[in-house]
Amino acid sequence: MFSTSFSLVALSLVLPTLVSAHGYVAQVTVNGQNYSGGTPNSASGPVRQVNTVSPVTSTGDTDLSCGHGAQPASQTVNASPGSEIAFGWSGGGGGQWPHEVGPLMTYMASCGGSCANFNSADAQWFKIAESGQSGRTWTQHLGIKNGQPSTATIPYDLAPGEYLIRNEIIALHNAMSVGGAEFYPSCTQIRVDGNGSGRPSNTVTFPGGYSANDKGLVFDAYTPGAGTYTFPGPAIASRSEEGADRKRSFRFARDI
Repeated sequence: MFSTSFSLVALSLVLPTLVSAHGYVAQVTVNGQNYSGGTPNSASGPVRQVNTVSPVTSTGDTDLSCGHGAQPASQTVNASPGSEIAFGWSGGGGGQWPHEVGPLMTYMASCGGSCANFNSADAQWFKIAESGQSGRTWTQHLGIKNGQPSTATIPYDLAPGEYLIRNEIIALHNAMSVGGAEFYPSCTQIRVDGNGSGRPSNTVTFPGGYSANDKGLVFDAYTPGAGTYTFPGPAIASRSEEGADRKRSFRFARDI
């Protein structure tokens, strides 16, 4: 049995890690198949591994594309147009996601060939999904903090090829002033099949896609009357609704 003094010393060493813990994608589900995101610095699966669970804190940081020190993943996995991809977020140490206010957004970018060694700094990102508030409650609080995944649908008309899909959580608990937003981007390597021909036209780079002064990055999420939240970055790729079930389908600019 450990002595009380030893236990207190051990606890004092562990607590700073727990208190400062942030988060990362621990699992991704593509075409119904689950893949481990792994802990930072463990290279396996299709998720590009970061080297820390800490957030990116500057809109000009080169790590804003895929996270701190993110390296190409060991796999690129198949994804069908119209299929849902689910990103399971974990807090540092495998615990509960710690934050509750701020948007969830998903982008994609063509690797222009193989994603195996593609540099995400060269990526041209287009937004395919975003989720913020329902009333005064954030999706981040209702879903991610309670263990539910962040999800996005692969555009139905997207041209086949290898892509990075970037799922991002922005935490706004300290965003009452410029520079307080925390960015948690994660990139997964996928290979889209099918015979679509859609190609996006409204793309951005990271860094470059956000400005520190964007309304969506300087926002008091705790004060009533703060106003309607404005998502940072580009608008979602143009879309139309069709079919009896009003299923969303995306239509990108096409090559002539």
